[in-house]
Amino acid sequence: MPRGNRVMFDKLQAIEKRYEKLMTLISDPSVQSDQVEYRTHTKNFSEIQPLIENFREYKKIVAELAQVNELLDGDDDELRELAQQEVASLNARKDALLATIKILLLPKDPNDEKNVVLEIRAGTGGDEAGLFAANLFRMYTRFAETQSWRVEVLSVHETGVGAIKEIVALIEGPRAYSRLKYESGVHRVQRVPATEASGRIHTSTATVAVLPEAEELDVHIEQKDLRIDTFCSSGPGGQSVNTTYSAVRITHIPTGLVVSQQDEKSQIKNKAKAMKVLRSRLYEIELQNQQEEIAEDRRGQVGTGERSEKIRTYNFPQNRITDHRIGFTTHKLPAVLDGELAEIIETVVTHFQSEKLKATEGDTVK
Repeated sequence: MPRGNRVMFDKLQAIEKRYEKLMTLISDPSVQSDQVEYRTHTKNFSEIQPLIENFREYKKIVAELAQVNELLDGDDDELRELAQQEVASLNARKDALLATIKILLLPKDPNDEKNVVLEIRAGTGGDEAGLFAANLFRMYTRFAETQSWRVEVLSVHETGVGAIKEIVALIEGPRAYSRLKYESGVHRVQRVPATEASGRIHTSTATVAVLPEAEELDVHIEQKDLRIDTFCSSGPGGQSVNTTYSAVRITHIPTGLVVSQQDEKSQIKNKAKAMKVLRSRLYEIELQNQQEEIAEDRRGQVGTGERSEKIRTYNFPQNRITDHRIGFTTHKLPAVLDGELAEIIETVVTHFQSEKLKATEGDTVK
């Protein structure tokens, strides 16, 4: 057995012992009576359960292979042929399980369980860019509905009928960040605008930023580092517009980040929403700094979140969506824009998990 596999199986056996210990603990009435301790143990148990289930299935397949291999040395030709077919099938299952186990062993992103602050901004392309930004927000909202996630709009700047200059929303749900984190980047659309009499295809863009929602414990913000201004709301609305100082603008002096919020009639609510967005942006800056310091090979994944990169093209004349990072194409454009994003997201996540696995295996060989 290769040295890398020996190390991996030693680690798996240690995790299996921990799994069995956790199973005993969560069955203990004294632990069940302490809700904090019980939740901690059940969370840890559920996190490693898929890994141990696959590991145990792998060991079962290995044992079956040992039994079937004995038949290959027999004198019965028909039985030997059946054994050869069974060996091929079992080896395929064993290899698939091993690949899954290696991915499950990869270090977990600590942000995977977090909610998401989604920011979409119209890019180049004038009114078409604003309409496309609205299309993207609808796409992510519909996808969130299929996952039973909750979407709350924190702020929105509309520029016309159905067009959006900028929108910021909070998406709350289990593992929201783990599913959406590779959506950050420049999205490009190619289509004929409704106002284009000659039928010429127009290209425009919108940027998507997916930030893990930061809690107060994640980011410490000094009050002295904030400048908070209040002003009258602007835009369409009721009697509160332009009459009360409910809108809030928060400037983080050390970084120069500015967040404005005016959707609520209450100044307190607007401040709370603005702080939520500011906290998540500061958290992302800190994460990026850490990532650049940790490893050079991480740059490949950091790149998937940079705003300057064109990550995906939505081509309406060809009914085609292409993800340029992984060379994936699907001809289900209307369905995807209606929220059927699962196939694309799973393919992208699998790709980057595989890349991370290759990098990890490369480090092991070194």
